[in-house]
Amino acid sequence: MRFDCDFAAGAITALVGPSGSGKSTLLNLLAGFEVPQSGAIRFDGEDMARVPVSERPVSMVFQENNLFAHLSVFENVALGLSPSLRLDPTDRDAAEEALASVGLGGYGARLPGQLSGGERQRVALARVIVRRKPVLLLDEAFASLGPALRLEMLDLVARIHSERGMTTLMVTHFPEDARRIAPQTVFLAAGTVVAGGPTETLLDPGTAPQAIRDYLGSAEST
Repeated sequence: MRFDCDFAAGAITALVGPSGSGKSTLLNLLAGFEVPQSGAIRFDGEDMARVPVSERPVSMVFQENNLFAHLSVFENVALGLSPSLRLDPTDRDAAEEALASVGLGGYGARLPGQLSGGERQRVALARVIVRRKPVLLLDEAFASLGPALRLEMLDLVARIHSERGMTTLMVTHFPEDARRIAPQTVFLAAGTVVAGGPTETLLDPGTAPQAIRDYLGSAEST
């Protein structure tokens, strides 16, 4: 795989393409879970290709929300502030405010197993909020949700973005997700970036490159 692209700071960009095209691999490289064999990964001009995960300006939400089943909702969010869960009053207030901001005020004492799938993803987003990292990576974070709930979560991401201005990269198999909240889209296929640009034109069957038209024909008929 070889990627050559850049992403506008403070914008939402969708990463779209067929399975195996490299979308998740690209996010893992940005987050630091994978290390490139060559090249640079620059955040605001600084190469972080060899910088540890914990030191990168990135938070990531996966399709599986990665919550700890034995910890309460509040504690799962608070991990974003302190891995040891040693919280001062300011930290506790921040965690409560994050839960309220994703519509889970009053849910802090519950366990993840007592929540719906959409609610668990809201907890994962609340944990992102308290970390206050400037870059948010979403790796098919809502793919397992039903259509109505998926759109609800996309709108929540759009609201969080409008409030915090995080640079947001969203992997999705659904072109309609990109059209809903992402002004920019990057299309990947066969381990490389095929094209990037405004979502409205890049995902328009009338103007898109042939590879994207082929993808849209299959993706939008399912």
